[in-house]
Amino acid sequence: MLDQGLRTAILGLRTKGHGIRQIARALQISRGTVRTVLNAGSPTVPRMARAEKAEPYRDQVLEWVDRCGGNLVRVHEELVAQGLTISYPALTAFCRRHRIGHEPPAPVGHYDFHPAQEMQHDTSPHRAAINGTEQRIETASLVLCYSRMLFFQAYPAFTRFYCKVFLTDALEYLGGAAATCMIDNTHVVVATGTGARMVPAPEMAAFAERFGFVFRAHEKGDANRSARVERPLSAKRIGMRSENRTRARRSRGCRVQPRQCKALRFAYS
Repeated sequence: MLDQGLRTAILGLRTKGHGIRQIARALQISRGTVRTVLNAGSPTVPRMARAEKAEPYRDQVLEWVDRCGGNLVRVHEELVAQGLTISYPALTAFCRRHRIGHEPPAPVGHYDFHPAQEMQHDTSPHRAAINGTEQRIETASLVLCYSRMLFFQAYPAFTRFYCKVFLTDALEYLGGAAATCMIDNTHVVVATGTGARMVPAPEMAAFAERFGFVFRAHEKGDANRSARVERPLSAKRIGMRSENRTRARRSRGCRVQPRQCKALRFAYS
């Protein structure tokens, strides 16, 4: 199912006068999918309508949640003892959807981005089995905040030189740069300062100027500011697997949809 970011991109491109075929080619999705989103006319992801297995037992669930102080393990045990046929996952999903027994976590913040306004870059260490030996690799990612298109690549180490190589490949694949590149105060880019007072190294500032963007850093401790790239990195950390002896990582089971990202293999000698 398409996420809200991709649905928003489809509607935005249509508003600008692009045809269905052009939108499908640009986003690497089928024309039928584009038509479905355009007919819906909203970026909101539709909820799947399915019967709630726990709905017939709502009164008992509410009663035992109160008695057990919100402990759903105890609630499930009591319901089963009464002869109710309901699984523990079905019970927890029901309580979560209907906000029974706990308050949903408050969102840390909300950020909206216009097309070409911002892209986010980050790196993350992963452990990968290469030639039968577990080794540390550095995964670099760049994501466009509006469309959520993402490019990532693995390196044995990530230096300032590799950073420029990576960003060049990423911008070539993405077809251009956004006006701002948000980073996390990494020493690979930063010469001095943090957050709003960050000053990039001269060679990195010159590199950014060549591609028509500027580096910006979020404040220390405010990692949520770069959540567009942080979340996919967490997914890739889970999905990292060994491909063969000499090739670097590719992401399996990654939550990032294949049409939205491209991973290049890095050969190890």
